[in-house]
Amino acid sequence: MKLILQRKWATEVSTVGELSIDGVFECFVLEDVTRVEKITGKTAIPAGTYRVVVDMSTRFKRLMPHILDVPGFEGIRIHSGNTSADTEGCLLLGRVRGVDFVGESKVAFAAFFTKLQVSGTATIQVIDVPTIQAPELRSTFLANLISLSASALRTIFPQPRQP
Repeated sequence: MKLILQRKWATEVSTVGELSIDGVFECFVLEDVTRVEKITGKTAIPAGTYRVVVDMSTRFKRLMPHILDVPGFEGIRIHSGNTSADTEGCLLLGRVRGVDFVGESKVAFAAFFTKLQVSGTATIQVIDVPTIQAPELRSTFLANLISLSASALRTIFPQPRQP
């Protein structure tokens, strides 16, 4: 099974991307911030290709996906969670996304974990792509919304013609 995580949206708090399985979109992923200098528990793993296994997590006390051989990191897991407060370098899965948030995480994790267990083996390729900065995304969205609203209002309530 080939997993690809394409990082797409970044803020000063988190990085959100899209995870695909064998070329098909699976879910969104929230990670810590990508940084040049690692800050323990607050930095996303480096871009690269890694092996993923299912093994016993000493922290969670159950079988979980484990990303192996990440330079400078140990115990990197894929699990449920919603914000950067729920991760210390791990990947959090969600079916929906927002700014610094993924939701429906337990559902996304359950679906992913079932597929991983059936497959038995996996690799994950983490790709840094040009990111959309969330504040810019918000301001562009709001500007477009205001423009559309003004246009719609002019259509519904046209200005009376001057004699």
